[in-house]
Amino acid sequence: MNYTLEEAVKKYALPFESDADLMPILEAIGDAKIVLLGEASHGTSEYYTVRAQLSKMLIEQKGFSAIAIEGDWPSAQHVNRHIKGYDDEQKTTTEVLQAFSRWPTWMLANKEITEFIDWLKTHNNASIGDYKVGFYGIDLYSLWESIEEIIRYLTKTNPTGVDLELAHKAFSCFEPFNGLPEHYAISTAHFPQACIDEVSNLLSSIRSHEDHYQGKPEDSLNIKVNALVAKNAEEYYRAMLQDNARSWNIRDEHMVEAIREVRNHYGEDSKIIVWEHNTHIGDARATTMQEDGMLNVGQLLREQYQEGEVYAVGFGTHRGTVIAAEKWGVPFKEIEVPPARQHSWEDLLHNTGADDKLYIFDDDNRKHFASWIGHRAIGVVYNPEFEAFGNYVPTKIGNRYDAFIFIDQTKALKPLVLEEKATTG
Repeated sequence: MNYTLEEAVKKYALPFESDADLMPILEAIGDAKIVLLGEASHGTSEYYTVRAQLSKMLIEQKGFSAIAIEGDWPSAQHVNRHIKGYDDEQKTTTEVLQAFSRWPTWMLANKEITEFIDWLKTHNNASIGDYKVGFYGIDLYSLWESIEEIIRYLTKTNPTGVDLELAHKAFSCFEPFNGLPEHYAISTAHFPQACIDEVSNLLSSIRSHEDHYQGKPEDSLNIKVNALVAKNAEEYYRAMLQDNARSWNIRDEHMVEAIREVRNHYGEDSKIIVWEHNTHIGDARATTMQEDGMLNVGQLLREQYQEGEVYAVGFGTHRGTVIAAEKWGVPFKEIEVPPARQHSWEDLLHNTGADDKLYIFDDDNRKHFASWIGHRAIGVVYNPEFEAFGNYVPTKIGNRYDAFIFIDQTKALKPLVLEEKATTG
């Protein structure tokens, strides 16, 4: 039977009034090995709390082993060691989250995350044997920090080794740019080869010497991913000022590589949860991103894994408040999110019943959600006055996600106030 989009929205809506209402999504996930949990902004409280609840259910009921987040690997390692009891220092979760000092800090240093990290630590403390859930950052902005981590580790463990020499060469190559990616990016216009060989040689050498790094728990994984960050971040920053689509693709391809490294660490049958923005986890082929030559994590994982092994959950809201900034690098503020643009996906969901609801897209109903319709996305920089011109991505919603959670009215998350380091993204 054929339905209009409005009819399908009413027919297939499932209520979302409590955590128990998430069970249909859990059942639909089935035996998936990678579950992608999105967000329509980086500053909405409910996206974090609902993702946390879904993650708890996946860990407890389906044996998921790790959380991968849109954040820096070195910073996330502070959390990973904290929840696994690897740290000698006894710090509170709030203290541990001080590691996320790069702008925009509120994405990961917030009270909603704090509560989830506390739960993970409690869960791991009660786990039997070596089974402990991990927490990893899969982004690539930590070029300098990752090389410093490699040097710090190798200095302690292998002070005369070739890898340490290569790490020092890589650090020396980037040192003149004072930790400022934009300065390095500008320099590559005149020196195209820049530091390519240094980071490529470092990664290749570390991978070939993997057996050398089996000391403390996760040493091998840590040094490999930091080397991977250095190589891919160099390429990202080299492309950043020349081609937006290419730099975007390098970043998302890196995140998929990092996910693969984490899964390899836990084993072939391991299961991992990924927390990222909708623009990363929703299949780019079901959006106009593909027209601009852009791919993303959701697309790549669906292409690389078998059907049913990857499951993506998108999120959205009609109105509310959000934490964001008016310009890149400036302090955050709470910003009013106006009612969704007319004829957008969020406007349609609101007008067909102003309540929280969820959708599960499958082979039987995807055809009813295959219309091109604007779907709102809010980044770390947000100006509501101009959102009609740049915050809506034409989307075939039923193909972009496997499920969608709609919260009609949302509120801003609660940041931990940190001293922020500037960054370029």
